[in-house]
Amino acid sequence: MRPKTLAEVARLSLSGDSFDRCLANFLAEFYPCPERGAIEEQRALLAPVLGKLGRVQDAYLASVAEEFANKFSLPVPPWTSSGTRALHEPWFASPLASLRGVLGTRPT
Repeated sequence: MRPKTLAEVARLSLSGDSFDRCLANFLAEFYPCPERGAIEEQRALLAPVLGKLGRVQDAYLASVAEEFANKFSLPVPPWTSSGTRALHEPWFASPLASLRGVLGTRPT
């Protein structure tokens, strides 16, 4: 069964399921039928259990919710602006320093 909300992605991840797989499954459910309820529920924090990786995942889920709210004209959930869901230092998906300039820019 695929998660239908970001809160479910967090709950499944906390129970030991793969964050990446849960998020991919959520995206497969969300894109065909974007709904406010899929992003609005405040979800459990992953950082207290998963440490640094959990902090990155918390920030990632908040950014997904904010991006979807903007893209699909939905209200931005208040939980996305919580300081506990923000990264206080840059994080890059790739360890290659040469890619950081590319990853840190947005196309215009």
